[in-house]
Amino acid sequence: MWMKVWEKNKCYLFFSKYYLFFCFVVYCIQLLIKYVGGKGEITMRKEHDFLGELEVPDEVYYGVQTMRAVENFNITGQKLDPDFIVALAKVKKAAALANMDTGRLRREIGDVLVQAADEIIAGGLIDQFPVDPIQGGAGTSINMNMNEVLCNRALELRGEAKGRYDIISPNNHANMAQSTNDAFPTGIKVCLSKKGDDFLAALERLATELEKKATAYRGILKMGRTHLQDAVPITLGQEMGAYASAVRRCMKRTRIVQRAIHTINMGGTAVGTGLNAEPAYIKAVAKRLSEITGETYRTSQNIIDATNNTDAFADFSSALKNAALVLIKMSNDFRLMASGPRCGLNELHLPMRQPGSSIMPGKVNPVIAEVLDQACYQVIAGDLAVTLGVENGQFELNVMEPVMAFNMFNSLNYITRAVNTFVDKLLIGLEPNVEQCQKWLDNSVGIVTALLPHIGYEKSAELAKEAYTTGKPIREIILDRGILTKKELSHILSPRQMTRPGIAE
Repeated sequence: MWMKVWEKNKCYLFFSKYYLFFCFVVYCIQLLIKYVGGKGEITMRKEHDFLGELEVPDEVYYGVQTMRAVENFNITGQKLDPDFIVALAKVKKAAALANMDTGRLRREIGDVLVQAADEIIAGGLIDQFPVDPIQGGAGTSINMNMNEVLCNRALELRGEAKGRYDIISPNNHANMAQSTNDAFPTGIKVCLSKKGDDFLAALERLATELEKKATAYRGILKMGRTHLQDAVPITLGQEMGAYASAVRRCMKRTRIVQRAIHTINMGGTAVGTGLNAEPAYIKAVAKRLSEITGETYRTSQNIIDATNNTDAFADFSSALKNAALVLIKMSNDFRLMASGPRCGLNELHLPMRQPGSSIMPGKVNPVIAEVLDQACYQVIAGDLAVTLGVENGQFELNVMEPVMAFNMFNSLNYITRAVNTFVDKLLIGLEPNVEQCQKWLDNSVGIVTALLPHIGYEKSAELAKEAYTTGKPIREIILDRGILTKKELSHILSPRQMTRPGIAE
């Protein structure tokens, strides 16, 4: 009996021992998975701020303040716009150069900070900016993310370990003579200028293609419409020229607001008073930024005003919204003129881009015009967010700049891509339906307006009523009654006479 008990306990102890061993193995595997990858062992470094210490993976270039931002702000699920990262790096490079110009920043530190900034400007290290674009703190997390990346890369270039902020500091060196409150909005402006150029290039393509269509379609007479009702004739070329004119007006507005955002508050530091920034630095940083970007940036005459007011962003966003409104109107006109094809206006043939229905065979929808509309709606929504952000500044700072930047950058991205898509996938391949345009014109009562100077209002109204009642074309009624000869009528109702100022002689 005792032998059986011993054997049983012996077996239990054996399995218990190996169970513990098995658990230890599993634990070790978990550690290996956590700390060992294809690149080898991942080590951690300790960094601290005045809130305490955090461990940071040694392979990354950001630091403790970026880590706290990642923990605190998981709002959009998006990362910073790459153009903005590059823009902010240009601002930091300008600041480093200006601080070296004044002699405050030692060259052995400033040179490697500039080198690190140049790498980011060239498109490197973009993956080292994990912070959410929308965040509390007026953009401090973004500013410190940039400062940490610059310093850790600079340390690496000098052969030093990341995190050795006693040698090169995110606050003391990368942020020298700066605050989030001047560096961040300046970075926004540099980015807006770049994206604004891309938007202007897209609008230029659109206007140019519309002008080509205006020339090509100048002889195609069609019915003009007001209130969605027949009005008087117009050429398809004139309509295209009007769209082009409106687009060029949008370009003019954009250029005006672009010039305005080249006034910056660099050197204002925290509240615009310039605390901790030498007067020589304030002059030098605008000059250096101009050299780096190839554009002219000017220091505001009132830096305090430029620090606490963000109405320049409202102007810029408003210009985008106005452009969106113009584009929506144009896009919807194209949709209406292409409606049908059998039971609509059918005056335009849009390129067929995809099947239009999961249930209706043969249906093709104006998807490119529709997507331009939707992108523009998003721009209008973004403008409201910018407007509310501009309104919500208090005293010496507007802390809502992150949401303004997020919406303006997205709006520029969306509308630029949508315009280019409209040009490439719709406008270039557009074809007029000349036969249908003429058919609507011939059957319209609206052409009677051109006869007013020749037969008077009363007679014209009488003819119009008869045309509506009988369904006969105006031209046929006039000839049947002998009111005008065929030659006279053809002259008065010619495209040239009906689509220009004056009275047919």
